[in-house]
This record gives sequence, structure tokens and C-alpha cells, in this order.
Amino acid sequence: MAYHWARRGDINAFFGLMLDNVAVMLILFGAVTSLEPVETQLQKGGVRFTPEFVLTRMIPGTALGVLIGDLVYTWMAFRLARRTGRHDVTAMPLGLDTPSTFGVTFLVLIPSLQVGWQRYQNHEQAMLFAWNVGLVALVLCGIFKLLCAPFGNAIRQLVPRAGLLGSLAAIALALIAFLPMVLDGIAAVPLIGMLALLVILITLVAHRELPGRFPGALAAVLLGVFVYLVGQALEYTLSIPVAPRMSSSEGRVVWQPDALLSFYSLPMSWWGPVFAEAFNKLPVVLPFALATVVGGIDCTESALAAGDDYDTRAILFTEAIASVLAGLLGGVIQTTPYIGHPAYKKMGARAAYTLATALFVGIVGYFGGFQYLFDWLPKAAMFTILVFVGLEITAQSFHATRIQHYPGLALAMLPALAYLCLTVLKTTFGPFALPDVESGIEVLQTLRCLANGFLISGLLWAAALALILDGRLPTASIYFFIAAVCALFGIIHSPLPDERIDLPWNVLAQFAEGQPMERFAAAVRYQTPYHWAATYALMATILLVLSWMGSARLPLHVEPGREVPTDSANEKG
Repeated sequence: MAYHWARRGDINAFFGLMLDNVAVMLILFGAVTSLEPVETQLQKGGVRFTPEFVLTRMIPGTALGVLIGDLVYTWMAFRLARRTGRHDVTAMPLGLDTPSTFGVTFLVLIPSLQVGWQRYQNHEQAMLFAWNVGLVALVLCGIFKLLCAPFGNAIRQLVPRAGLLGSLAAIALALIAFLPMVLDGIAAVPLIGMLALLVILITLVAHRELPGRFPGALAAVLLGVFVYLVGQALEYTLSIPVAPRMSSSEGRVVWQPDALLSFYSLPMSWWGPVFAEAFNKLPVVLPFALATVVGGIDCTESALAAGDDYDTRAILFTEAIASVLAGLLGGVIQTTPYIGHPAYKKMGARAAYTLATALFVGIVGYFGGFQYLFDWLPKAAMFTILVFVGLEITAQSFHATRIQHYPGLALAMLPALAYLCLTVLKTTFGPFALPDVESGIEVLQTLRCLANGFLISGLLWAAALALILDGRLPTASIYFFIAAVCALFGIIHSPLPDERIDLPWNVLAQFAEGQPMERFAAAVRYQTPYHWAATYALMATILLVLSWMGSARLPLHVEPGREVPTDSANEKG
């Protein structure tokens, strides 16, 4: 049977996936750039990149990473269709990782820019230094993901589906769906954002067609642009405020084809400081790299639940190689399989949407065309597609999980909610937000410990609870023992603001008198890596003792008429 690789559903899916990637690049662009003079920026706490630098250095390589990854995923869809003889295979979507965008922005690029300014006292050289730190860190992350990729299928078979999809649902609901509502987005400009969101809910969530079968994602953005233009006219003529005016980059950005490779011509004296700073940032970025590995496994599991059985290792290798190549071309944001596969399949998409996204994002990003999208597309309208993807994947995660394991999915969301609160605080008050009262410091430190490594902790929590619900207490104890080791070295629950992976005594040294975290010493007194590791070890021990004593299991009550889906991925043994 011939593979129907292009269908009408690909139009909606293309605008969804394309706008998703553009929205992530807009987050990066808006967070690291400033139009103010350097002197004014220094008075406010630190320098930022110029829009021209980001659009001609960081964005092109980042966009080419999407081009490479989505082209390979398109080819993989054709291969799967040929192998299975099915005509309805949907390509796995790939794009820029949203959580690590926040991490790279606030914990790598902006701090490295301050280091570069202190070193060179020259804005252009400081930006070059920070950019090179970001791209070297991305290449190292990609290499790390390549090393992890061969174990993808093994992890998928061993970890309960509630564990894999729990962290997936947490990301979808807490970050991808909620953050665009509050961070200079949908709810900030409701006349644009909420109206555009209504179109998304009608067309993509409720699956109702617009007149003429007009694509819903495109209609939402066009409605947002129309309301924005009308609002600017009303404000100009009648002084009625509708939406803030978007800053224009027109006339500032000129395409520089050699900018992608300009870092290769840097003086040799630069590379020592650049690599030293990049290695210092590895404890910050490697958890995000590991999270994309886990996320890739989650996405493959989600695609299987939707009917497309992709090889986990191939998915992980592709996104790792795309990340490495993006870094070598000057990009700073890692690529990752997107969790939107079930949503795009539900739209009726096949493989044309990933092919079109690859070509559009790659070509427009390389030639500097995103400056016009950033100028003319209101963020409040573009961010609505993220809300749809978050809602759809959260629903799919619950649908594909056994009813008995629903509490595990919910439990996995708690660390993500802490990360959500912490992200809002960082975005509002800076990465090292310091409350004025001691009780506020305690709350901030608790949020930090719970949020750091939230993808890994959420996976471990959900997997352990699913096994407890199945009565497999000894196996559940293994996950808590793994959590104990991870907590000891800061992979999860790190008390430091930069999520540093280190030996516990080195971590605690940061809270000593005269050190940067001295003010938090009292707050972290009962939340050290030793406390977290001991807690998980005791939890594992309790499970083993209960198993040895023969803990009885109460019969499960299922409401009449409710279907109990099977966890086929984990019942093969």
C-alpha cells in the first residue's frame, strides 16, 4: 500500500510545529537582548546581547539544527511506512527544547556575557565570548546524548509507562501549556492572546473546522495580528490601549553568511577561557541534556501509544547529532523530539509537515528572516500553539496509562510545579532572586531543591508509585535507591541555583561563611544532599521490609463502565 505522506492535516500540523519552534526562538531572543545602551544595562545589573548579534549568530545555527533533525525524522517516517506497509504513519516532530531554553538563557548565556564583559571590557568581544561558551556547551551536550542513546530501548522496556509519561505530562502541563499564559504572553494581552487561544481550542482541541477548512493554527495567528493592528490604530487615534507596541528590528539586521563559521577564526588565546567557562557550565546543562534523552524516550513511547512504533535509539541518535551540528554551526539551543506526535497524528498529519517545517525554519533562520516574524507576529498569538500541545499531550499521557497508575502521573507533576514557580521567580527577579525575609528564603530554597532535576525525580517518583500500586515493592525500592544516588551528587534536588552536579561536600562548601550562598545556609540545613540521599535510602528500605513481611494489597476498585487500558509496553515479560 502506497504511503500517503502528504495530507490536508499536514497544513495544520506545519503551522503548529513551525510556530512552536518560532515561539521558542522568540523566548530566547526576548530574554537575552536589549536595545538600551550598554551604560544603561550596566546600571540595571548586567549587559545583554544586541538583537543583531542574536539574529545573525545564534539563530541561524539553531535553526539549521531543526532543519537537519526534521529532515531525518521525515525520512524515518517513510522508512517506517515501507517496513509496516501502513499509509497513515505520522513523522516524529523535532524542535527546540523549551525547558533548556530557559536554563541556557539564564544560567549559561547571560552569566557568560557578564564574565566576558569583566574580562574584555568590550561589548562585542563579551558577546563573542558568551556565544562561544554557549555553542561549545551545546556540542558537549550533544556528545553526552550520543553516549546515552544506545540505552534508549532498554530503558523503555524497564521503566513503567507511568514513569515515562509522567514526566512528559508534567512538562506539557506545567511548562509548555502554563508558562506561555503568564510570561509576557497570552494572559498579559488578553484581547490578542485569549481570542487566538479560542480559535486554537475550537479547531485543534475540539476538532471543528473553520469556514473553507482554513487551518486553525494559521487563523489564530492571523486573528492576533489583526487585533494588534486594529489596537494600534485605536490607540493612535482614540488613545484606547489594546496591546503594547512591538519593537521593530527593521534596518538593524543584515544577513552575514560567514557569521555561522566566524568562531573558527577566533584567536587561539580565546579557546582556553571559552572551554574553561563551558566546562564550568556542564553541571548546569547536562541535566537538561539528560532530560531530553528521557524526553525522547517519552516521546517514542507516546508515539507508540498513538500507533507509530519508532526505534528509540534512532530517535535519540538523530536528535543528539542534530544538537552537535547545531552547535558546530553556532547554535545554542539543543534539539529534541517534540511531545506533539499524538496531537499531530490526530490532526491527520503524515510526513509533509516535518519536511515543510525543516525547510521553512532552516531557510528563514539562516537568511535572517526571523526578524520580520518577531516584528509582525504578536507573542500572545504565537504562544497559543504551545498551550494546545501541552493540553493534548497531557490528555494522551493519561489515556495511554492504566487507570491504576494515574496517581503516578499526578505525582510526577509536583516537582515540575516547583520548577514552574522557580522559573517565574527567575524570570521576574533574575536567576538569583533573593527575598527580603527569612521565611521567603526558606520557601525559595525548598522550591529550588524540589525543582532541580525535576524531570528525573518526576520519572523516578512516578515509576516507583506505579510499581507500588502493582504490589512490586522490591522493584519499586530500586527506583528509590537510584534516586538516593542521584540526590547525593546533585542530579536531583541540588540546593544550588545553577543545578550543579558535584560531590556533596563541594556543594555544601558553597554555603560556608563568605561564600556566594551564605545567606541560604540556614535554609538548606535540613535539605542537604546527605538528607535527600538518606531519605530515599530509607524509603527503599521500608519497601524492602514491607515486602519481606508480606504487605497485603487491598482489592482495586474500578468504577463501572470505565475501561482499564493495559500497559502493553511493560507487560511483555
